[in-house]
Amino acid sequence: MNRYERHNTLIGLLGERHRLEVEAAASELGVSVATIRRDLDHLAEQQLLTRTRGGAVARTVAYDLPQRYRSVRRLAQKERIAEAAAAMVGPSMVIGLNGGTTTTELARAIGEPGEPGEPGEPGGNAVTIVTNALNIAGELAARPHIKVVTTGGVVMPQSYELVGPLAGRVLREITLDIAFIGVDAVDPALGASAHSEHEASINALLVQRARRLVVVADSRKLGTRAFARICDPAEIDVLVTDSEAPERAAEFTQRGVRVVQV
Repeated sequence: MNRYERHNTLIGLLGERHRLEVEAAASELGVSVATIRRDLDHLAEQQLLTRTRGGAVARTVAYDLPQRYRSVRRLAQKERIAEAAAAMVGPSMVIGLNGGTTTTELARAIGEPGEPGEPGEPGGNAVTIVTNALNIAGELAARPHIKVVTTGGVVMPQSYELVGPLAGRVLREITLDIAFIGVDAVDPALGASAHSEHEASINALLVQRARRLVVVADSRKLGTRAFARICDPAEIDVLVTDSEAPERAAEFTQRGVRVVQV
C-alpha cells in the first residue's frame, strides 16, 4: 500500500469511526507506528483531521456528507479510476469537476501533493479547479498548490452540488482545459446522463466550457441510461473506467472514444 492509498484509507476510517489510534491503525494497515504518525501529521497539515495524543479525530466537512458519500460502493475501483484521471492533470491547468463519489476521489488524488498528476507547487503554476460540489471545494480549499473556484446556486441535499441559474452564470464566464464528469449512466449510443435534470444541466455546461471531456465511471454504469441527458457520446474524448466489463468498454472504443481501463 503506497502513501496515497494509506491516506485515503485513513480518511475513510476516520469518516466511519470519527477517531483513530496510531497503534491500532498501524496494525490494521500493516505498517509501522512511525509511518502512521507521519501520515497523520501530513493529513493534519492539510487540515483533513485533527491530531490528538496517540491518534487523530475527524474535523472536516468530508465527514458530514450525505449517505452516498459515507459508504462508497466499489471504492477500490473508484480510487484506481481517480488515480488514472489525475495523471492527466498538469501544472497550470484549469479543470472542472462535478459532484459524486468518483469525482470526490479524483479531487483527493489531485489534491495530494507529489501524487498522480503532479499538479504543481504554490505559485503561478497552480492547478485551478472549478467545481459546483461543496464537499470537493471544502476538501481542496486548504491545498496551497490548488486554486479553487466554486459556482453559486442552490444546494442539492443529496449530493452537495450547486445547481440552477446562478451556477450556470458563473460557468458561462470561464473556460476549462479538461472537464472530469462523474455520471449516473453512460451508453455508447446515447451518451452520458444523470438521474437529476438539475445536475445534468450544470454538467452539460461544464462539458460545453471544456476543451476536453473525460467521463469517469465504474463499469456498472457502462451501457446504462438515466433520466436526463448530459452529452452525446461524440462529445466524450476519454472514458476512464475499471477493467471488470471489457465487452462494454469495447463498444465505446468502436465509437471512437478513447477508453482507459484500470
